[in-house]
Amino acid sequence: MPMPEARTIPALLEEQARHHGAREALVGGDQRYSYAELRDRVRDFARGLVALGLGPGSRVAILMGNRPEWIIADLAICSLGGTMVAVNTWVTARELGYILKHSDADALVFEGAFLKYDYVQMLAELEPHAESLPCLRTLIHFGDRPYGDSIPYDEVFARGAEVPDSVLDEAAAAIDPGDVTYLLYTSGSTATPKGVQLQHYALIENMWHLGNRMHVTEEDRLWLAVSLYWGLGCENALFNLLTHAGCVVLQHHFEPGEALRLIEAERCTLFYGTPNMAQAMAEHPDRPRRDLSSLRSGGSTGSPEQLRRVIELGATEICHIYGLTETYGNCNVTDGRLDPRDKALASVGRPLDGVEQRIVDRESGAALGPGEVGEVQVRRYVTKGYYKDEDKNREAFTPDGWFRTGDLGMLDAEGYLYFRGRIKEMIKTGGINVAPVEVEDQIMALDGVRLAYVIGLPDAARDEIIAAVVVPEVPGALDEAALAEQLKERLSAYKLPRRYLFVAERDLPLTTTGKVQKNALAEMFDA
Repeated sequence: MPMPEARTIPALLEEQARHHGAREALVGGDQRYSYAELRDRVRDFARGLVALGLGPGSRVAILMGNRPEWIIADLAICSLGGTMVAVNTWVTARELGYILKHSDADALVFEGAFLKYDYVQMLAELEPHAESLPCLRTLIHFGDRPYGDSIPYDEVFARGAEVPDSVLDEAAAAIDPGDVTYLLYTSGSTATPKGVQLQHYALIENMWHLGNRMHVTEEDRLWLAVSLYWGLGCENALFNLLTHAGCVVLQHHFEPGEALRLIEAERCTLFYGTPNMAQAMAEHPDRPRRDLSSLRSGGSTGSPEQLRRVIELGATEICHIYGLTETYGNCNVTDGRLDPRDKALASVGRPLDGVEQRIVDRESGAALGPGEVGEVQVRRYVTKGYYKDEDKNREAFTPDGWFRTGDLGMLDAEGYLYFRGRIKEMIKTGGINVAPVEVEDQIMALDGVRLAYVIGLPDAARDEIIAAVVVPEVPGALDEAALAEQLKERLSAYKLPRRYLFVAERDLPLTTTGKVQKNALAEMFDA
């Protein structure tokens, strides 16, 4: 399938509706939209936004679970030349206030609650809005829990009934492919999240290249339970399928039994999920009776063992994705169909077409060759910069425009990238730097080990000591002394863990995006 000609989001919707109008584009709950119906629904919501005084330059935040309404609002905002601000569904009142204020959000589209999170209560805690959120003028609620004078989601369509097509067409025509259309907030280790600005053309081009690496066609149907606010959802998954005229099948929130049912019922071909999702699905009592034979490929992250679990679910061509929100969610991806299996599991693949990447020495900035570990830097496709944060922009970009990922990596002779950990996670023990991922790899190579995570713990004599959190294949089957003895043959003495903790995988602390919280592992030793 050729790359779409469109380089803006409204043009992409028009192009796909013209060429694939009758093909199913979006499924969620009891709603189904073809490409033509999705285009029309997006335009109708955009009319309503115009009637509410929103349009080019407006910043509209979205806070709700995985519903078709999320995607419709998202695409409508982008189609008017506005910026969509994605808000974490696990947000606290303090974080919500920060994001709405920092983003200069003009409007918020929200549902009253999501799981245990009460957004109506959070909005009340932020009062008076005139002082705490001076830019916020419009609230749109989905469901039966309004806040103040918020407007019902369905009423937005009625409000825009008299807005002519010409207003939408003029707004779309005025959009430049390089305009910012997404503002996604990172959930990193900094005190406050950073607003990552993403552009129209790169969402289309990079995700089309991603889909090509996965061999996506218009016949593919993608199961999506990872939250849409996360880059894996609203960047990778959504535009991967939109650029290839495939279908996105939404699950409102992840629950393993429902995930198995949905994949079977909708004959989903692509798995988009995290290792803990795959584990929960594999261990669910419904797994033996569910037919997942439709699965083919998709995207995930994790250790070789965790990727094998996804393969065992049925996604035999699963692709290992590497990237940051700042690199549009992905810059390297394995080819689960064509790459040798060992490389497809252990590496994070070659750079996608169009991506410029290099490995450099962290101190000198000199380029490094195959087999040498250094910082991964990317120049294309990369965020335009952090919103309202020039200090962080200066830190994040080299003078010649390369984005510093903060990740350590190594290229092999064939151009495959091997992730070697975060620079900030480096352990300094006895004055010597140790990369946790090297120790983790050696532990996971031992019989009986499923997963291993290595961290540094404070130590008066050595500055830090190396500690390992180990998930056994069989609970209680590993012996600490025997494990330590085997590692002596694999690692230099200064790299050997001095403390071990054996845990079940379900007890690992996870972020809201399903990644292990390494900074929380130390607390497990304290406990």
